[in-house]
Amino acid sequence: MLLNAEEGKGRIRAFHRQNWSEAWWVEKRGQQPGGSVWVSLCAEETCDRIKQSASGTKRRVFIIETMGGYCGYLANMGALSAGADAAYIFEEPFDIRDLQTNVEHLTEKMKTSIQRGLVLRNESCNENYTTDFIYQLYSEEGRGVFDCRKNVLGHMQQGGAPSPFDRNFGTKISARAMQWITGKLKEAQGKGAERRGRKFVTDDSICVLGICQRNLLFRPVAELKEETDFEHRIPKEQWWLKLRPLMKILAKYKASFEVSDSSQLEHVHSGPEEPAAI
Repeated sequence: MLLNAEEGKGRIRAFHRQNWSEAWWVEKRGQQPGGSVWVSLCAEETCDRIKQSASGTKRRVFIIETMGGYCGYLANMGALSAGADAAYIFEEPFDIRDLQTNVEHLTEKMKTSIQRGLVLRNESCNENYTTDFIYQLYSEEGRGVFDCRKNVLGHMQQGGAPSPFDRNFGTKISARAMQWITGKLKEAQGKGAERRGRKFVTDDSICVLGICQRNLLFRPVAELKEETDFEHRIPKEQWWLKLRPLMKILAKYKASFEVSDSSQLEHVHSGPEEPAAI
């Protein structure tokens, strides 16, 4: 809807009428390039409960399917926070050799004092390597060493009572959105006499609101259009993919984590017009 409004702002009469001095859409998005807003605490809490239930049972591996469409953010961050052994996502293609490596890793893990495993799979990570396929593969290859259980979380990841952080954050973004809209309306009213009969919509009028580097930032949809994969409904560049090696290191795989970045470090500060969100 926002892109349709952006493309049609020059020909839609509603944007030219004087009594409609401005027409604005403000949308809250969970993720923007350079930052993210929410991680599903429901998925993390569910994974923790499954791990607790596994603590009384030895030699068991849980296969958990998470939501998110083609975006593996939920599976990746949930696996990182819950201490999972693997996370299969769409952004990082995998094949049968990767599955074999994970099975061998869990087989060796069962020889240690921690005799349980946790594997997360994004619901659309691969059309052939489904949750049932991975479950059957792990069950067969781990026969005699460990057994498997699968769990599709589904809509358990949605809803729930808002946390204090949710309430605080909702108040901040609502106040920021109203300040932005009020400022744009006042700006248009000041130019009303000289712009009578002309359109009032500018290139940054139709935008989304989110967090970028701890600051609340409005991004015009025209900019985000170039950074979005519309076929899969995900950004073309995912910042959290840099954390994938860290998850493998914590799971005791042989992996390295690159802490340096080719780009220069940018000092995070909050100006008078962009209050810090966190």
